[in-house]
Amino acid sequence: MWALQLKGFIRSEQNSSQQLIRELADNTQCCLISHGHHSSHAALSCRMTFGRKAGAIPKITRRRMMDFSTSSPALEPSRRSFLKKSLAVSATVAAIGALPRLSSAQPLTQRYPDPLVRVLDDSFTDIRIFNASVEKLASGMRWAEGPVWIGDGRYLLVSDIANNRIMRWDEVTGELSVYREHSNFSNGMCRDRQGRLLVCEGSSTTNEGRRVTRTEYNGRITVLADSFEGKPFNSPNDIACKRDGSIWFTDPTFQAESNYEGQKVKQEQPFGVYRIDPSNGKVSRVIDDLAGPNGLCFSPDEKTLYVVEGRARPNGLIWAIAVKEDGTLGERRKLIEGLDYAAIDGIKCDESGNLWCGWGGNGDPKADMEKLDGVRVFNPQGKAIGHISLPERCANICFGGREGNRLFMASSHSLYSVFVNARGATFA
Repeated sequence: MWALQLKGFIRSEQNSSQQLIRELADNTQCCLISHGHHSSHAALSCRMTFGRKAGAIPKITRRRMMDFSTSSPALEPSRRSFLKKSLAVSATVAAIGALPRLSSAQPLTQRYPDPLVRVLDDSFTDIRIFNASVEKLASGMRWAEGPVWIGDGRYLLVSDIANNRIMRWDEVTGELSVYREHSNFSNGMCRDRQGRLLVCEGSSTTNEGRRVTRTEYNGRITVLADSFEGKPFNSPNDIACKRDGSIWFTDPTFQAESNYEGQKVKQEQPFGVYRIDPSNGKVSRVIDDLAGPNGLCFSPDEKTLYVVEGRARPNGLIWAIAVKEDGTLGERRKLIEGLDYAAIDGIKCDESGNLWCGWGGNGDPKADMEKLDGVRVFNPQGKAIGHISLPERCANICFGGREGNRLFMASSHSLYSVFVNARGATFA
């Protein structure tokens, strides 16, 4: 049995029905008595308290409750009026309870087309949706990274690195909650071909971390790689999985350089990009000459690997590297350069081969942060075609939603999204 006392639970800004609720609450005391889990099993009992000082709520007891099934000619008109209002209140309560939280859909602008979705080339007009806004979904993180969409659960996971946890944003409720505490300062995440969660754990919580793990269906953690040639990794950063089951990840030193995003440790490995063989779990280093390898992803046909060289000078770069059938790499070409003091972070390909890149200022005092922060979109030839402006630097992105056409952007403290006329390459 449970009881709900109705008294001033809606504030004045909640529409005209809220005024009805306040007036009703000052003159009535109401409770719901439930005999089961379904609302159809609930009976409404109330005690009329006309003449009582507004704001004074009497104690409800069974003896004081008046059953509406009992006829009282003197109170019949008031009873009908009260019942009518009660039904209106019930409908209002139900409607309010069904509303998404404000954090689930806060457009940053009210104008269509959204001026934050900037067209840099005419080809992007076919990708931009005219009446889709950039929305802020949640906030309160210290460094949001590595988003991954879990379509079968309709939620998104995102690393909150400095808080040493993985957060869960629910598409249905709009709520942001903790998915995993003590995540070993997780960073990049993706799913393997069987739908299991793969995580780059960038630093250690206790004696664990600086590794790549897989979360099994029963919740157990399997360590896929934590060292190479007898030495621990620096701080695994971003990750991608090919259709053949091979797992690729980058290993810079970003999280090993301070005690903010993990534990400061001495570098024992060169900057590297690694591959885990799906047949035997063997780890091999496929790249060892990029300064600060960061985001990575594959082209839709998986014949090209894109890797961000975050600490290339004078500007960050994205390399396009041929992938051979045996998993080794071939010719490398410079595809994109982060001009104007731009920092390039996590990247994803859409099904047409366009590259969507986490973008922002590189820390140089001359960087125009308002102009740079967001997501920069390039066509397969490396030409910038669009830019999504955000009020925070965007670290990483992923495609998700029911059709794979919702772009999620993990940006410093917050999570944003926008619907686009494109789907992630992994949805194709």
